[in-house]
Amino acid sequence: MADGYLEKHQEDYEARKADYLRRKRHLPRLKPRLQRPEDESL
Repeated sequence: MADGYLEKHQEDYEARKADYLRRKRHLPRLKPRLQRPEDESL
């Protein structure tokens, strides 16, 4: 019984992980913008 229980939870974990990674790939990557002064002579 314990083996079936652990296998079921492992399968659920793998499904959730695959779903998370699939969604993560489609998110746009935000590039950090550096804040620079308009006039660099200041």
